[in-house]
Amino acid sequence: MTYNPEGILTAVFDDLTSYPIYKAGTRHGYAYPGLWDGHGHLLQYGEMLESVNLFGSESMDDVLGKISLYLDKNPQVGTSTEWLRGIGWDQAAFGGKMPTSLELEDDDSIKGKYIMLDRVDVHCIWVSQAVLNLLPDPLPETPGGEVITAPGPGVFCDNAMDLVLKYFPRPSKSQKTRFIKNAMKDLHSLGIVGIHDAGVPPADIQLYEELVEDKDWSLRVYAMLECEKRNTVCFDDAFKVTRDDGLLDVRSVKLFADGALGSWGSAMITPYTDHTNSSGSLLVNASTLTNLTTAWASAGYQVNIHAIGDLANRLAIDAMTAAFDALCPDTPHHDCQALHRFRIEHAQIIHPDDQKRMLEMGIIPSIQPTHATSDMAYAETRLGPQRTKEEAYRMRSLLPLNPVLGSDFPVEPANIFQGLFAAVTRRSPHTGLGADGDEKGWYADETLTLEEALKGFTLGPAHAAFLEGKAGAIEVGGFADWIVLDEPLEEMDIDELRSVKVRETWVAGKLVYRRFDKSLGY
Repeated sequence: MTYNPEGILTAVFDDLTSYPIYKAGTRHGYAYPGLWDGHGHLLQYGEMLESVNLFGSESMDDVLGKISLYLDKNPQVGTSTEWLRGIGWDQAAFGGKMPTSLELEDDDSIKGKYIMLDRVDVHCIWVSQAVLNLLPDPLPETPGGEVITAPGPGVFCDNAMDLVLKYFPRPSKSQKTRFIKNAMKDLHSLGIVGIHDAGVPPADIQLYEELVEDKDWSLRVYAMLECEKRNTVCFDDAFKVTRDDGLLDVRSVKLFADGALGSWGSAMITPYTDHTNSSGSLLVNASTLTNLTTAWASAGYQVNIHAIGDLANRLAIDAMTAAFDALCPDTPHHDCQALHRFRIEHAQIIHPDDQKRMLEMGIIPSIQPTHATSDMAYAETRLGPQRTKEEAYRMRSLLPLNPVLGSDFPVEPANIFQGLFAAVTRRSPHTGLGADGDEKGWYADETLTLEEALKGFTLGPAHAAFLEGKAGAIEVGGFADWIVLDEPLEEMDIDELRSVKVRETWVAGKLVYRRFDKSLGY
């Protein structure tokens, strides 16, 4: 491959269909297009790398032990000006009961500290008593949110999290810069050359604009604007960014229809099977969502709506349909969508009628394959067998829509090879097993082929970011972005996908990551 000083490919291999051997001196490997994560969170990922990692915790003692160990190594945190942060807890580790503030007082090394811990899906936060004491009593009403009071206070979900975040000491500019740079390095080690950053407030986009001028900025970022006050119009603060080098692009907006399935926050048409007095929560009403979609689209922004439950997905499709009518009154919806490329982020539980509507209009689903394998342990309990079979975690059913695949890091690991494994097997990339603890994939009729899944992490994100011909492929005129692997993916045993290690990652013709390996001479 050859490329010009601007990092654009000018010549490529003769036959790209077989992903040919990549030769550099005496080193041999296999070149693939640089990988894109179609839904992640850059700043939050960098912050997670410096926080308490609670993923996989199996008990309250396990959680408290991890927090205590973190405090031993980071004694400066846990104060009123620098709260201890963590992510990854799940009430399943506590017998299905939500945790409380008082339980963070049971360990003397933790007692009295300012602590805020994100649930595994980041749609709930669990706070310590010191944080709880900052809040007003009684707490104000929070439409679209839930303050958990049973078995005790301490957990806030969806819009109710704003009650706590009002008091949270925000990271400084220097801290954010460190988070971003550390995140980029880590993502490159996984073969990731670009991401769709799913929800960035205007102030952080301004920071991105400043940092992208630095030579240390090495990741392509397609950022979705998210207003400081979620689900609003903030045209005074909003702005678009387009760069010739393709390192930063802002032309889309993120809206939120509902919460998450794990905390019963996804908005459902009918009640949950295991929580029959609840149908979840809409974070915004239908008319407001429609008005927001039309307003942002009319201002020239691609609209991307977070929707997990089947009601939320229905209302997202309704909102997009109304926007098509306003934007293209004399044009078929499918043709209007081809111009604007609206997306549904997660597109997780969709009624069959609405799946048909998506297919007819061409609405792009942004799917995270590892969400299916992480949720398979409880999804059918939440939804019931019929709703799960017909509506949940569609992949093959939505393949004609050229889906975007991603991980939702830091909610899930950013490892795209684990995402590939989940997509082609519907089994957990952590254990290699299905929902029943065997090698049977969970609703395996929704699996993708390896080629289809690879497209979801390359060409799919390129199309959804208006970057076709530039990203997602090794082709003349495109970005000089590629990765090098030790073996061809097509020849691996499927279980080997779980442990693939990237040898090199290149962005714009520059080496941004190389694995240390004595056997390779470096």
